[in-house]
Amino acid sequence: MRIVLQRVRRASVRVDEKLCGEIGLGLLVLVGIARNDTVEMAERLAGKVARLRVFEDAGGRFDRSLLETGCAALVVSQFTLLADSRRQRGTRPDFSGAARPEVAEPLYEHFCGALRDLGAHVETGVFGERMAVELVNDGPVTIVLDDSG
Repeated sequence: MRIVLQRVRRASVRVDEKLCGEIGLGLLVLVGIARNDTVEMAERLAGKVARLRVFEDAGGRFDRSLLETGCAALVVSQFTLLADSRRQRGTRPDFSGAARPEVAEPLYEHFCGALRDLGAHVETGVFGERMAVELVNDGPVTIVLDDSG
């Protein structure tokens, strides 16, 4: 499972011009599910996202988490995070490491549920749809989390 999280001032996701999810200050969480990912990985990463100290305290230090600030998360599935361009002869990335939709969608939903169970407000995109994601990155702060077990 690979996650790219960005601290944002605001973010939204639309499908066919229809607003599906929107947050103010918080985290945009892009989630890529790999073939061998598990429920345990989803829960572990949800805990890490919820508790990662990427929000500033009064002194300007990264010392507050999503849960501590009460900020929200906008979670969007993104299989392209699993792209592998190292072994390709051409310029097309290989996505064979990404889980098939029937495996990835339940894990994505489990990740979102685990984040909610920890107390985070979670908005989502629509799994498997072409989405338009808009954001105002705050900082900018962008962090990659990768859990291969």
